[in-house]
Order: sequence, then C-alpha cells, then structure tokens
Amino acid sequence: MRLLHTSDWHLGQTLHNYDRIYEHQCFLDWLVDTLVAERIDALLIAGDVFDNANPSALAHRQFYRFLQRAKAAVPHLQVVVIAGNHDSPGRLEAPTPLLEAHGTIVIGNVLRRADGEIDMERLLVPLRDRSGAVRAWCLAVPFLRPGDVPRTSSREQDKDEAPDDQPEGEPAPTPEGEPKSEPLDPYLYGSTLLYRQAHALARQRCEAGQAIVAMGHCHMVDGQSSQDSERRIVIGGTEALPASMFDPELAYVALGHLHLAQRVGRQEHVRYSGSPLPLSFSEVGYQHQVVCVELDGCKAASITAIPVPRAVQLLRVPATPAPLDEVLGALEALELEDLPPQAHPYLEVRVLLDGPEPGLRARVEAALQGKPVRLAKIEPTRKLTLVSETEQALSLDQLARLQPDDIFRRLWQQRYGADAPPDQLAAFAELAHALDGGAA
Repeated sequence: MRLLHTSDWHLGQTLHNYDRIYEHQCFLDWLVDTLVAERIDALLIAGDVFDNANPSALAHRQFYRFLQRAKAAVPHLQVVVIAGNHDSPGRLEAPTPLLEAHGTIVIGNVLRRADGEIDMERLLVPLRDRSGAVRAWCLAVPFLRPGDVPRTSSREQDKDEAPDDQPEGEPAPTPEGEPKSEPLDPYLYGSTLLYRQAHALARQRCEAGQAIVAMGHCHMVDGQSSQDSERRIVIGGTEALPASMFDPELAYVALGHLHLAQRVGRQEHVRYSGSPLPLSFSEVGYQHQVVCVELDGCKAASITAIPVPRAVQLLRVPATPAPLDEVLGALEALELEDLPPQAHPYLEVRVLLDGPEPGLRARVEAALQGKPVRLAKIEPTRKLTLVSETEQALSLDQLARLQPDDIFRRLWQQRYGADAPPDQLAAFAELAHALDGGAA
C-alpha cells in the first residue's frame, strides 16, 4: 500500500498583498499527476489546508475541485484530512456527508461521548488498498486545543507513570538524592495520553499484516520553524511536544505545522512533509516536498521525498542587506526571464540605511521600471547605534517633565545616532498640535 503525506497548503494565502492562487493551482495540478504516477492509495493531508479560519469562496473551490479531480484520476483513492491551527474545525467538517461519499474523511474536532470520554472510534480511520482490503489504520488526530485532550488529575499522572509493580497509592520512587519531579504539564500529558489511547484502540482492530500510522498537527521538540509565516502554538506554557508521545510501533507519523520538511528526533518514520510552497521570504531556501510511504505489512518498506516544483520564484536582492546605492545598482542589473504576469517572481529588496530615506520606495521602483518582477517587500535594516553607557537614567521627576518633542528627540538620537533634522521636528510638532486640537 502506498501513502502520500502532505500538509500546510494554506490555500487563500497572500504574500504582501499578492494572492497565491496561480501557485496553489500549479501545485494541485502537479499533485493530481503525482498521485497517478506514484500509484497512491491514500493521501494524508496533515492540517492547515486553508490559511485562515474563514477562507474565501475561491479557496474553497480550489480545494473541492482538487478532491474531485484526484478522485476522477485515482478512483480508489482515499483522502484523510485533519484540521490544523489555521483551520476552522467546524468549517472544514461541514461538507463531511458529501466528502465521505467520495472517499474523503475529514477530522476537524475531537468529540466527546455522552459520558464525557473522547470518541476515539472517530479518530481511527481504516486505510484500504485498490482492492478494498484494509491494509492499515490511521490515527487521524487534528490540532489539539486544551479542551480536546483527556481530562486527568496529577494523581492519575503519578499512577500512570509508576512502575507496574508499584503499590497503588504510594508515590513512585525517585533516584537517591533527586527530588520527585513536578507533575507534567496537563496539555503535554493529555496529548500523549490521547495518542496512547488511540493507538491502543488501533491495536485492538489491527489484524496480522496491517500497519498503524498516525497524523498530527503540532510543534515537536527541536523542530525547526519559520518565524515569519508560522503561528506559534503555546498552550499552558507548552510550545513543543516530545517525539516520545508516538509509540515506536507506528509504521509512520505524518506531521503538519512546520513548513520546513524535516525528520523528528532523527527518526526516519516521524516527519513533517513541510509546506508545498514558500509562505514567506524566510523560506526561500526550503526544498518543498511531499513524502511517499510504501507500507509492507506492518512496517514502512520505503519513505521517499518527492520535490515539489516551484511555480513562482522568490528573490532576495541583495542576498544580505547593502547600502542603497549598491542595491539600486543590483536592481538595475537584474536580468529576468520574460514570463506571463502570474509567473513573475516576487522580490524582497534588502537595504542597509544610515538614517531615514523618505524616497526609498520611489527610487527602488524606478530601478525596477519595466522588469518582469513583483516588488513584494522592501526590508530596511538600520545600523545599530548603541546608547552610551555613561548616559544616566532619568528620575521619575525628570520623566514627568518631559514633553512629547523631548521624547521624539531622544528616540531619534538613540535610533540614528544624530540630532533630529528640523523638517522632522516640524512634522512631529504639526502632528502633535493636530492631536491636541482633536482632543480639545
């Protein structure tokens, strides 16, 4: 049986006000062809299908049209989708009756039964080969919020962590001279317990020769993230979860959330597939990919990364910030392929400034006049001016006597290492006067 792992499509995303519709469509077209070429039986989409909780109608159409085309190209294909932290679980699950009729399973929410316990059956998805036989079981666990994890007490944690021969009601022993550890963070412990319970149920269902795979959308310990485009997940003080939460018997763990394709804990079978296209300029150097997993019985016989073609290039000119004159020269010398407008590369201009440059954008645009490129971002970097160590801190009385223009002068001096020019002081005075007038 062959699986394809992908995640973090972020349909509907814009890059500095430029939509990514063309790029996403190129990826989805390529993905349909890849499903056919790689003889895929099940497609695992590990969250963040959409860029936000209220995606546009166009983003929805792109997704559903892809599912329709994928099913037409590979009639036996199963698609398993879990919600990510960017997705709205309810919106993602809304068309479930229609999707399930066409082989797509969507798990957006962790639901509880009438007795308050988590409905684990719902998170367990049988994966079938082209003959219809069950070859694997998938733990389809969406992004977990605090209310999604099992409710436990510190007493239950201690009992769960104690050795099998530890008498009930007595604390677990600790090495001599070491204090007893504090109770685990409830979210971390609950997430681990949920995966353990789901895996235990899968083992009950599993027959000889069937594999168990898991899906998740979370930030794992030591995972390399992209701060420009990934929303931090911090719950109860816990940002990253340990790889030990996944049972070593799992044949494969398909993760989403981090945009850089990477292994977790140096384990071949625990992976982020990464996003299929760069979602910020900080991801220019990423090798975007999907991951093909071939199951043989209860194990993964092979795990192969398949590079995703980049439909639109992201350029950073220069590679590191440089003085404005150098940057303008580099932009004027830029030679670009003549492509259709929707394929024009995005450009980030990186310039090192000594002080304010009011006409910066106009000068950059003039240097790019007529070139087939989209100016997405100008990233100014200013030379740091350290505050003198001999400068004394102001007293509370001195602070109380400071006027707005005094603060403006001080901030200008700290940032640019020079006195504020008269025209900037005049502009600030005009602004302050206008605000005073508005308050009156």
